[in-house]
Order: sequence, then C-alpha cells, then structure tokens
Amino acid sequence: MTAGPFRSRPAAAAALLGALACAGAGCGSAPSAGDTAAAGPERTWQEPAAYTYTLTSSTQVLAGTFRVEVRDGKVVGVAGADADSRRQALDPHTEIPTIGKLLETLDRARAEHAHTAEADYADDGRPLRIVLDRDENAIDDEALYTISSYEPATRSAP
Repeated sequence: MTAGPFRSRPAAAAALLGALACAGAGCGSAPSAGDTAAAGPERTWQEPAAYTYTLTSSTQVLAGTFRVEVRDGKVVGVAGADADSRRQALDPHTEIPTIGKLLETLDRARAEHAHTAEADYADDGRPLRIVLDRDENAIDDEALYTISSYEPATRSAP
C-alpha cells in the first residue's frame, strides 16, 4: 500500500482492518498454487448437525463473545461472555449464526465481489476467522468473526 492523502478515522480504521486481514492471509503478492488451495478448504468441511463453539464477533449488528450450542443445524443455546454479550444473547431479535451460516455469508460476499471476503481455516477445513468488508468506501460495514473452542457433539444414547 502506498502513502496517500490524509484519511478520516473511519476510513483509516477500515483500511487498517483490511491491511491486517490481508497481511494475515498473505495477500499482496501474486497468487500461487498454495494460495488457491488455501481458498477452498471450507468446501471440504462438513458442518456437523451438533456442536458447540465460541464466536467473537465485531460487527455493527453483533458485537461480543458468545458460547454457541448447535443441534440439528440450528442454534439452540447461547451464553454471552460479558454483560453486553449476555444482553444481546437474550434479545429475541439477535441472530447468532451457526458456522455454516457464517460460511454462507462469506460465500455470498465473495459472489457479490465484496472488497474483502477472507477466511483463515483449521487443518480440517473449518473456518477460524472470517473478515468481511462489502464496500471499501462504506463506513461500519466491516465484520470480523473469530471461531474458537469448537467441539463436535458426542453422540449419546436416546
């Protein structure tokens, strides 16, 4: 990135988020065979019907850390890690996504040619981090999702 004229704080923050995401994903150079392979692991991971995970979200709509329980492909339990997250988890209008929904959001952003639509993946192909910025010039459309403490559910006898 070259130096340019002074930017406003929101634009600078968006540029910094994009640069950090880009640096973490290794972009900025010509694509290589390794880069192409790294772009597709989400296709190999099959979302199980039941699992738990921790979502740390930084978006205009959903911000905080949540422990999420998924059963039959649907969110059935959410626990917030702090007061704000707990308040959001109790709000019936707050949608906490499954990992599958996060991948659908990433795929949709890529299909719509978002300015930034990147992900880092675990060895098994599930996403660990998703960075989105639909419009480089828009303010507050950036999203950062960090997925951690993933645990597939163990089968139990009925």
